[in-house]
Amino acid sequence: MITVSNLSLSFNGQALFKNVDLKFLEGNCYGVIGANGAGKSTFLRILSGELEPSGGSVTVDAKNRMSVLKQDHFAFDEFTVLDTIMMGNRRMYEVMKQKDALYLKEDFTEEDGILASELEAEFAEMGGWEAETEAGKLLQGLGLDLSLLEAQMGSLPVKQKVKVLLAQALFGRPDIILLDEPTNHLDNDSITWLEDFLMDYEGTVIVVSHDRHFLNNVCTHIVDVDYNQIKIYVGNYDFWYESSQLMQRLIREQNRKVEEKIKDLQDFVARFSANKSKSRQATSRRKLLEKLAVEEMPASSRRYPFVGFSMDREPGKEILEVKDLSKTIDGVKVLDRVSFRLNRGDKVGFVGENEIAVTTLFRILMEEIEPDEGSFKWGVSTSRSYFPKDNSEYFDGCTLSILDWLRQYAPPEALESYLRGFLGKMLFSGDDVFKPVEVLSGGEKVRCMLSRMMMFGSNVLLLDQPTNHLDLESITAVNNGLTAFKGVVLFSSYDHEFIQTVANRIMEFTPNGLVDRLSTYDEYLEWKAGR
Repeated sequence: MITVSNLSLSFNGQALFKNVDLKFLEGNCYGVIGANGAGKSTFLRILSGELEPSGGSVTVDAKNRMSVLKQDHFAFDEFTVLDTIMMGNRRMYEVMKQKDALYLKEDFTEEDGILASELEAEFAEMGGWEAETEAGKLLQGLGLDLSLLEAQMGSLPVKQKVKVLLAQALFGRPDIILLDEPTNHLDNDSITWLEDFLMDYEGTVIVVSHDRHFLNNVCTHIVDVDYNQIKIYVGNYDFWYESSQLMQRLIREQNRKVEEKIKDLQDFVARFSANKSKSRQATSRRKLLEKLAVEEMPASSRRYPFVGFSMDREPGKEILEVKDLSKTIDGVKVLDRVSFRLNRGDKVGFVGENEIAVTTLFRILMEEIEPDEGSFKWGVSTSRSYFPKDNSEYFDGCTLSILDWLRQYAPPEALESYLRGFLGKMLFSGDDVFKPVEVLSGGEKVRCMLSRMMMFGSNVLLLDQPTNHLDLESITAVNNGLTAFKGVVLFSSYDHEFIQTVANRIMEFTPNGLVDRLSTYDEYLEWKAGR
């Protein structure tokens, strides 16, 4: 169990949160949510002991072992994958290394023998002899091969390192697991495996995530970081969201009724306070008026941008025909005779691990690169907008303000008032519009790129991982915008809820070629599992 008592944290004199009293109990999974900058990751760092709070305390039962998902992908480059995973149980790893060092001593003494015996007993009690087997199962569950156990961490690509660090956090039956964005860089099969692991886990899990489907599947409670407070609610994300929206509506409705009552009383007092026959009633109403107060809703850190795509013209029947596209990059054939036809109304979700194939296909379709073989043809009535996964070329070294940056893509007749109003809907208000785009955060750059796309009025949208760097509120806005869009959409994502609610057609690049099915994402997964 973790007990949080009167916790507060301030930066530069400004409170991030204060007067926080919580208990995290065994057998529960707590999903930590809140806007970017609200303090979710900071709160996890306080719970882990990495960061000291400004006030209050965090108490963890001494008998409980806590495991934390490491964020530094290079911290273990000098170690093997097996050693890195075993470091998830630091004491087990230390015992193993200590007894190994003893056995290598040339002058092995009787005292060494006694110590080795004690270490062997402790090692066995911690499950040390099953450690390699457990590490292998974790790797395989996350979609990695057992042969990687002896590989150096420094030789692995980032996506594999992320999986190894996640295996480290899950290793050795910890009592408490703290996970900050564990689904980042994970493919959908690995996310599904992680969901199953956490649902079967008997300890305490506290997880920060922007993945709504993941939060719904694994969480028994939601920890909401907002209003400079942190509160726990029973239920998964959808239950919390519906409840919070209902509560906000109830408060607004209550305030509306109170405001109407106040106005009626004020009118009565103003009309009859000088009237002798009505003065007693006026005095009574004045006293009642003094007791009435409109409840002020605290300022939330949550802000929802407006994402809406409109078409300048409807697309015709001919959208896109792709014939036998092939492309080799750095000696690897990433596209091999890919063929498909798009129809009006298609919203295609590209899924699976082969990100390079999807990005390459999108870049070919946008004529950024040429295929080695094959062809594609867009319908004459189509117009396209593209959201690239790597947007650095749009921002690196660019000293333009957000306002001037967007002006490049706006219609010539667009007034500054229109641009500022547009940016305000995308959460860039006041002097924010004068910030240089090169200093923007990842989420702010994504909102700029979405703004750029909305300026074009295209009837075909291509989006490569559009939810990266976004908080839950912005993801919801993009989700709603694409769901409402009447044109054609091609997109890639690892967000289950996003794919399920937007796509009506699923494509996956597999070792056996492109799989193309007209279905929702859940229907596709069900079909795939039954093959």
